Amino acid sequence: MAVDTKDKQRKKFSISALARRFWIPLLIGAVVFVGAFTVMRVRTFFGSGDDPSLASAKVDDTKPFDPKVVVYEIYGEPGATADINYLDLDAQPQRVDGATLPWSLTLSTTAPSVFPNIVAQGNGDTITCRITVDDELKDERTSNGVNAQTFCLVKSA
Repeated sequence: MAVDTKDKQRKKFSISALARRFWIPLLIGAVVFVGAFTVMRVRTFFGSGDDPSLASAKVDDTKPFDPKVVVYEIYGEPGATADINYLDLDAQPQRVDGATLPWSLTLSTTAPSVFPNIVAQGNGDTITCRITVDDELKDERTSNGVNAQTFCLVKSA
C-alpha cells in the first residue's frame, strides 16, 4: 500500500509541477488566440475582408479624365539641324539625331502627372526650346553661340 500512495503522490506532484512550470506559456497562448480572434472579428465587421467582387468593382468604376497634351518644340536658324534628347511620357529617354529645324512632337496621356524634359544642340548659332502642356507655355529657353545647346524642363505638369 505504501507503493500505491507514493505513485499517487508522484502523479499529483507531476501534474501540479507541470501546471506550475507551464502556466506562463499557456497564458501567452490563450492571449494570442483571443487577440487573433478579436482582430478577425473586427476586420470582418468593418468589411475589410478580401472579397474579389469588390476589388473588381472598384477598378471598373475608374473613369479616365481629360488627357494631358504635351508639345515639345525646337526652333533655330532655317535649314539648321539639331540632335534632340527628350523624356517620353513614361520618363524614358528618347533621341532624335539630325532633326531639321523647326521640329515639334505632340504627346498625349491620361496620367495624372508628367515630367517633360528636352535637351537640344544644333549646328547653328541660335536654338530655342519650348514645352507646352494643354496649350499653356510651361518653359522656353533660347541659347546663342557656336553649336548652341539649350534645355527645357517642367518639374510637374
